[in-house]
Amino acid sequence: MAELQEVQITEEKPLLPGQTPEVAKEAELAARILLDQGQTHSVETPYGSVNFTVYGTPKPKRPAIFTYHDVGLNYKSCFQSLFQFGDMQEIIQNFVRVHVDAPGMQEGAPVFPLGYQYPSLDQLADMIPCILQYLNFSTIIGVGVGAGAYILSRYALTHPDTVEGLVLINIDPNAKGWMDWAAHKLTGFTSSIPEMILGHLFSQEELSGNSELVQKYRNIVTHAPNLENIELYWNSYNNRRDLNFERGGDITLKCPVMLVVECNSKLDPTQTSFLKMADSGGQPQLTQPGKLTEAFKYFLQGMGYMASSCMTRLSRSRTASLTSAASIDLNRSRSRTLSQSSESGTLPSGPPGHTMEVSC
Repeated sequence: MAELQEVQITEEKPLLPGQTPEVAKEAELAARILLDQGQTHSVETPYGSVNFTVYGTPKPKRPAIFTYHDVGLNYKSCFQSLFQFGDMQEIIQNFVRVHVDAPGMQEGAPVFPLGYQYPSLDQLADMIPCILQYLNFSTIIGVGVGAGAYILSRYALTHPDTVEGLVLINIDPNAKGWMDWAAHKLTGFTSSIPEMILGHLFSQEELSGNSELVQKYRNIVTHAPNLENIELYWNSYNNRRDLNFERGGDITLKCPVMLVVECNSKLDPTQTSFLKMADSGGQPQLTQPGKLTEAFKYFLQGMGYMASSCMTRLSRSRTASLTSAASIDLNRSRSRTLSQSSESGTLPSGPPGHTMEVSC
């Protein structure tokens, strides 16, 4: 019997039956375009459906960048300026992104029926496992603004093993006190919902200056076809519970954090560094995307990702060994902010972090 020889034939991208190489190439190009444009999904949760858009493909052994927007915005109006910024492309090429729209905030969302019970911020956080299960993603790096930052923090407290890092912009971890509640009720008698939300998004100085950016977002909020939905999200934000962060206690974020605002005194100083950013207003992801991008790159490097990335805009001074988190203290004068500069949010004594100073 003739000796049999084993021949192994491999094909990296096998064609479908009847498919020509030209058709396969066109299909691959169409798939790439679709990924660049983002793929929108909707998943049912115990608290209603939630929409999210995925850009890129999962990278081996890398978390997904997972964003959550503030009140009055959706993922596009909150994050598009940041993620379309030129220097950000180096980051997004290395990570898959998931942009969540809070229920009823997505473009073209129908208005909820009268009497609809909108989820609390805690319940919005409880929707996140359904999204990750649907996508089969195990870990994330969260990027949140305002209400979105609170939601991601709440999620990180209850699911610490799935959160590798957090970028929290303009987070208020505290529930509204009696004085805040009274001021909010009084403002509600004299101001419209769009005006109150704009006061949440921008500083009084920015609103008085009435820049093109403020005018743009005033128009977005005032003429939003889903304004009733936005009001429901706004009410949930104002009824949030205290996150009860305790430095050195059981309730604190276990992951590296890049923090933009005032609750630095409640985070672990051994996990915290500082970036001082001036003249960025209430929405730094819109007004200073370049500097925020550079800070984000540095943050990722501290976590062990993108080691070869070049830092071009930040002047850094090392005050201790590299930590894997960054805290951004943003100089601004928003009415809901407890501190207006890094001096008013001084950390208690503890190991120093890493200082990054940005000149505007």
